[in-house]
Amino acid sequence: MVSRLIYSCRVNLKHIIFIIFYLPSFLWAQYSPTRAEHYNHNPFRQLYEELPTPNVYRTASGAPGHQYYQQKADYEISIDLDETSQVITGQERITYHNNSPDQLDYLWLQLDQNMRAKDSDSKKIATGGAEDINNFGMLNRLHQDFEGGFSIEHVTDEKNRDLPYQIVKTMMRVDLPTPLAAGGSVSFNVRWWYRINNREEVGGRSGYEYFEDEDNYLYTIAQFFPRMCVYNDVEGWQHKQFLGRGEFALPFGDYKVKITVPEDHIVGATGVLQNSGEVLTATQRQRFREAAKAAAPVMIVTPEEAKEAEKNKKTGKKTWVFYAENVRDFAWCSSRKFIWDAQGVKIGNNTVMCMSYYPKEGNPLWERYSTKVVAHTIRTYSKFTIDYPYPVAISVHSKNIGMEYPMISFNGGRPEPDGTYSERTKYGMISVIIHEVGHNFFPMIINSDERQWSWMDEGLNTFVQYLTEKEWDRDYPSRRGPAWKIADYMGGDKSRISPIMTNSESIFQFGNNAYGKPATAMNILRETILGRELFDQAFKTYCERWAFKHPTPADLFRTIEDASAVDLDWFWRGWFFTNQHVDISLDRVRRFEISNGADPQAEMDFKKQQEEYGQHHIGVARNKRDIVSTKIEEDPELRDFYDNWDRYEATPADRKKADAYRESLSDKEKSILDAGYNYYELSFSNAGGIPMPLILEFTFKDGSKEVQRIPAEIWKLDQKEISKVFFFNQELTRVELDPFLETADVDLNNNSWP
Repeated sequence: MVSRLIYSCRVNLKHIIFIIFYLPSFLWAQYSPTRAEHYNHNPFRQLYEELPTPNVYRTASGAPGHQYYQQKADYEISIDLDETSQVITGQERITYHNNSPDQLDYLWLQLDQNMRAKDSDSKKIATGGAEDINNFGMLNRLHQDFEGGFSIEHVTDEKNRDLPYQIVKTMMRVDLPTPLAAGGSVSFNVRWWYRINNREEVGGRSGYEYFEDEDNYLYTIAQFFPRMCVYNDVEGWQHKQFLGRGEFALPFGDYKVKITVPEDHIVGATGVLQNSGEVLTATQRQRFREAAKAAAPVMIVTPEEAKEAEKNKKTGKKTWVFYAENVRDFAWCSSRKFIWDAQGVKIGNNTVMCMSYYPKEGNPLWERYSTKVVAHTIRTYSKFTIDYPYPVAISVHSKNIGMEYPMISFNGGRPEPDGTYSERTKYGMISVIIHEVGHNFFPMIINSDERQWSWMDEGLNTFVQYLTEKEWDRDYPSRRGPAWKIADYMGGDKSRISPIMTNSESIFQFGNNAYGKPATAMNILRETILGRELFDQAFKTYCERWAFKHPTPADLFRTIEDASAVDLDWFWRGWFFTNQHVDISLDRVRRFEISNGADPQAEMDFKKQQEEYGQHHIGVARNKRDIVSTKIEEDPELRDFYDNWDRYEATPADRKKADAYRESLSDKEKSILDAGYNYYELSFSNAGGIPMPLILEFTFKDGSKEVQRIPAEIWKLDQKEISKVFFFNQELTRVELDPFLETADVDLNNNSWP
């Protein structure tokens, strides 16, 4: 219930009629911006303390500086898949280009498979009590004795002379016989092997799935070779150990990869197939040419052909050769079970082959949707970021997985064995394809450091995923994006909520922190703070500036401000650097009317009403009790004519003064007085900590409505309590704060009056 204290009177311009509406449960002490501390706590202060100092590599505008550099690593790789022993053997020649201004005495490589070694830190630091192990899958993983990890056979220089190296958990340092000078390059060789993990038993981002009924395998393979670490102006060597959650930081380079597999396997991979005449039939090659110009997906390998290959296994080997230019990584898939379809899609001046590889277990969902979703994704992402630059975009079906690599992604979404599927399975599949294919842009092209900042790829990608889902179906049941969906998380237990700007391995509630909250923040910027047109332009500027480069959070923050001319430091600080939430309360509404300014009696009446109201003061009642008699009561001679005159009656002099005041007003001032406006003072408090714009919907006596949007800067001088006066022709009947659920306000119960 809303309590009302009514206090009204007609008054002169200096005194006004007002009606106070207040919420008694929200009684706030007077806030003073004065603090005992000398530190500036204003959330609108600039981010000078939080962001690195601009320099010749990264400018204050958020653009790459005039001395920006990045390293390049080119690979020639040959690998062999042994389907009997489930072992991958490989050798690679890496040519590393030192484009930095620094001399390098050694090189660091990533050995990600080592996280599956029996003595890995990932296993040692795993936590949780017995109650967390609530199914046999988790129990089996506790007992699993899979012997994973790379076995490095040798590291040699260009002349096959041994190079000294040291393995430090998931990293390997290669010592150079002579330092690598700035601007120089060096080539060296690595030979290795490792056991492939069964994803169902061991888990993992890649590995194999075994189909026991038919004794067949489906391989989705990544992190399969020693890969160069990033060396840059921000981290030096980014060789933070791989513990499983923080993903990858990788330099760009060119790849030539030879993949030897059973001869009846179909292989998909990062890059363009170089020897189609050796590994594809004439019919398959003809279908592929037709698919490049087709209006719908074309079968390269039909379901019938895939079923035939499943039954009639061949024992020979076949080598597939792929070439990829300017990519940061390489992944591939292989199986005799694969159905393969493709369709060419025009993006700018480039024809992109959108393709899907899936077993019969994926149908009918995959045949109907996958490649069309791939095509829709690269079209939509290209609109909001940059034109998709690569020649292929691939979706591979793999049970219960979602993982991304340049030009290829592994995606879940499997129907029931009888081919039926739920709405949840369908939309889950479409969403994971959009998300993983979308990762081609973040971080495969706009190449952020995932090991340090998961949100820069997952959060930005989830944001554009949301836009893409809504362009697929305006009623799409998106999990993340709208502001209201993150409110419960943000208003939760702060001891289990990390600021977004937290290292990937140290985040509580990874999904909400790395995916949901940053995606929501970007959506709020787009819908509420900047508006769609200005945001889209600024976001596209960021994507264009940092395509095929290594951006940091500061580069994103600064670019959005630079391209929009809007100071957003308060927003980045509240949403990204704190774990505060949004809870703005509409505490009080007071109504005022202004008299016509020419009735001096109104001022007298106001004074009288004030004094009559003042008679309720506790001191008046106590004085009547405690003061037996006053001096004037004891000595009537002290009274004069003033005691017999009505002090609340306007005199002729008062009226003359009022008329003169009226005549001194301009025509505009007179019109304001005579208009009969209704003035309302609205008081707000910021209970959550993050200042946000005030979006207010006013409903009037005749049922009409008006929306006003007040920028967040209204809080710049007082971050706790503010008041603002509005005026209207009509009387208000309702005020609602955040009526369109734009700000992620965690408590809507204090957002309306009455």
